[in-house]
Order: sequence, then structure tokens, then C-alpha cells
Amino acid sequence: MNLVVLPGDGIGPEITLAALEVLGAAKRQFDLDVSVEHHAIGLDALQRSGTTLPDEVVTRARAADGIVLGPVSTFDYPAPEKGGINPSAYFRKQLDLFANIRPARTFGHTTQRIGPFDLVIVRENTEGFYADRNMTAGDGDMLVTPDVAISIRKITREACTRIAEIGFQLARTRRRRVTLVHKANVLRRSDGLFLDACRMVGASYPDVQCDDVIVDAMTAHLVRDPGRFDVVVTTNMFGDILSDLAGELAGSLGMSGALNAGTSHAVAQAVHGSAPDIAGQDRANPLALIRSVAMLITWLAERHQAPKFAQAARAIDEAVSAAIAAGETTPDLGGKLGTRAVGKIIAARLGRMPVAA
Repeated sequence: MNLVVLPGDGIGPEITLAALEVLGAAKRQFDLDVSVEHHAIGLDALQRSGTTLPDEVVTRARAADGIVLGPVSTFDYPAPEKGGINPSAYFRKQLDLFANIRPARTFGHTTQRIGPFDLVIVRENTEGFYADRNMTAGDGDMLVTPDVAISIRKITREACTRIAEIGFQLARTRRRRVTLVHKANVLRRSDGLFLDACRMVGASYPDVQCDDVIVDAMTAHLVRDPGRFDVVVTTNMFGDILSDLAGELAGSLGMSGALNAGTSHAVAQAVHGSAPDIAGQDRANPLALIRSVAMLITWLAERHQAPKFAQAARAIDEAVSAAIAAGETTPDLGGKLGTRAVGKIIAARLGRMPVAA
């Protein structure tokens, strides 16, 4: 299987290097048939070719079995017509990566800020309030006059139905509980449609318990008692915000992995940004991208019925957990190691793990 690696901006190249160190160890230990090709995107590509996302990179990404995408500094990009394409948004829309899956769990007293919890936020990824994802042409965020701005939110039954299917399917592999997060008390039509579509899907999963919570109340529940939640299904912007909160409550956004998945493509991408203030200092936490790569390997295992890949993904998760428990972390988690050292230590742990026959 071929993976296209796009290191991105800021701390992207550093954490990508650490994640590839771990992937290389998994490849050797579990005899994975994986090849990797690297391509420049972001500010590096802009300087070289006049665009942050060259056409040849898009072509290679479309043909790949999976994509590893580092964080990007979109605030520093020029306008799209001047070459400033957001690679993350482009792939989500053009490859129809409709499911953004963001797990958040604690790793014992080493990281947790409150009580222990283990939840997954399943976020619809292709519409909502995001201006670049709700119009065929043009922008859904409009300046009507110099003093009046209007944003359009698109919600479709098709998108709600398919993200709910992902959530309920995932719940069957976990604790069999889905929580739908919405604002239907105010957004009666759009979030009302979301709730109706999700409940119709839920009717096909009688073995999965389903409830719903208004989004502002959800923030309070997450802080007070995150352990009550299993799988959270929600719309694009609500999921974006709630997953950052859940990730930080678990210990650090530097641990928050994510997978953007569609029917035919998947992109491993950490939740956090490019952190240019610490770029090049060997201080960035690579665990989020390492965990994202493990999620991509799991997706490949399911798609290609590849048990070695599934075993390798579980081993990466175990190695990450062991490293955190041992304090082998970057300073944001109380450790004293640099980015590269964390990658090397987790890779070494993988190399000592047993391989099932």
C-alpha cells in the first residue's frame, strides 16, 4: 500500500518525521506492505511553485491508499486566487471525506485534568457553517455591506444520515451508546433535520442506546462528567469545537489524533495547528499525528481485510500508552523529551512487541 505524506507548515515536518519513525518500526515489526512518498505543500510549495497545493500533489494523493497530512498555516496563506489553497479543506471537500473521527481519552493520572474518560466525537465534515464547504461556487460567508455580514449554513439529510451511520457502527464496537449534539431549540429547521435523520438511522440499531444534548449544555457536561459519553455525533462546527475541548480535558491537544475518512480515501491529520511559535525547536508533541497514523492503519486494515495492519495499529496505541505512563513525553505533558526522541522511543517499544502468528 502506498501512503502520500504531506508534512505541512510550522511544526508539521518535525511531528511528521516522528510519526514516520513509528510507522517504519511498525512496518518492520509486523511486515507491513507499505511504501511512502513525500511531497511539499503549504508555504514551502508556495515558494517553489506558486501554490500551496500543486496539481501533481493532488494527483498523487488521489491515487494513494492513504494520506498523512501535517498541520498547515492557513492564516499565512495568500488568497486562493493567488495560490493560497487550504490543503485540509480541499481534501475534505474534493475527496468527500465526510467523517471526521476524533477520539479523546485519558491515559491515567499522568495526563488527565479531571476524571478518566474515553469517548469519540464523530463530526460531519463536508457542510455546516464552513464557508468553503456549503456552496458549489462562491463563498457562504458574505459581506452584504461594510457593516453587515451573513453566513449560510447548509445541512442535508444525506450528510446527516451517513455520519449517523458511522457513529452507530462505531458505537457497536465500543459501549453501544450514541449522543447526538445539536441546537435544535434555536436552529429548528437545520438541526431539526439533523436530529430527524440521525434518529431514523438509530432506529436500525436497537442495540445502541441513543440520547441527545443541546450543544451549550454539552460543554458543561464534558467538563463535569465526560465519562458518561461514548460516541458523540454532531455537525461540523459543533464537532470542531467540542473535540478541542475534549482533547484538552484528556491532557493536551498534542495527543489528539483524528482521521478524515470517506468511502474511498482517508487522511490522517492531527487536531491541532501548526504552532509556528515553537517550530524548529524540537518541542512539539508528536503523539497526535502518531495516533492519527494508527487510525489510518486501522482504516486500511478494515478496507483491505489486512489483519497485520490491525495488529500494528493496536501495537502503536499500546506503545503510546506505555510511553505516556513512563513519562517519556514532551514538556506539555510534563516530560523532558524532544519531538524526535519521543518518536524514537515509541518506535523502540514497537520493536519489542510480540507479533501474532
